[in-house]
Amino acid sequence: MPELPEVETVRRGLLPVMEGKRIENAQVRRPDLRWPFPPDMAVRLTGARVLRLRRRSKYILADLDTGETLLIHLGMSGRMLISGVADRAMPGQFHHDHPAPEKHDHVVLDIEGGARVTFNDARRFGAMDLMDSGTQDAHPLLAVLGPEPFGNAFDGPYLAARLKDRKTPIKSALLDQRIVAGLGNIYVCEVLFRARISPKRQAGRIATPRVEGLVPTIRQVLQEAIDAGGSSLRDYRQADGELGYFQHSFQVYGREGMPCATPGCPATIRRIVQSGRSSFYCPTCQR
Repeated sequence: MPELPEVETVRRGLLPVMEGKRIENAQVRRPDLRWPFPPDMAVRLTGARVLRLRRRSKYILADLDTGETLLIHLGMSGRMLISGVADRAMPGQFHHDHPAPEKHDHVVLDIEGGARVTFNDARRFGAMDLMDSGTQDAHPLLAVLGPEPFGNAFDGPYLAARLKDRKTPIKSALLDQRIVAGLGNIYVCEVLFRARISPKRQAGRIATPRVEGLVPTIRQVLQEAIDAGGSSLRDYRQADGELGYFQHSFQVYGREGMPCATPGCPATIRRIVQSGRSSFYCPTCQR
């Protein structure tokens, strides 16, 4: 499933095509994905102008001039693909050169200027919804979210307070979207390796300085992944169809049985299953 860096990369790819532009035509080609689409979604989107394109956790949010916000969740295999040949002489304009919709192209948005944005989702675990922009924080998918990793509300004292006395493993705690929004399995594995903390450690028994030190490490790992265009595993693609390449920088994720990346460490990377998810770590470096 795309995590924060992948979703942020997709958002940035969509920005020049969608933000400030009108949706000239919307096609909804099936009644549902993970959940039913909202009533009359195609009608409500057609003619609306995208005022702002944002990200909250693993969701893309498009604020519309109709007073509604379009929520997009990529799910397991969802992709937002841009088609149309850019006109170099006229920035923001595209020649109408779009492929015919394919089986898993479920929502198609024709954008002012000639570009087309297609939501393709083979496994159909993605979602789209429309909500009142003024009450979006109360949306069931958004209301439970903790602070953003790059936001001012997420700092060392906050994280130490949230993890105090927690008996769950630190890996599970960092995946809890109520504590910090957007972190997923890949990047928590990488963060804990850099912090030299075992994923098995009880969150509430880690010394406060080490917990507070996780905050800059989390930000560093996420920023490096965003700069690399995310990690391309299985279905993920950027909005222009290109692959991300942060997977080439993994130090533990997916490296079971391979040598530890720490110079001089004789150990090999292990994999355990925690809450149904694979955790990769070095048993020597991470305590």
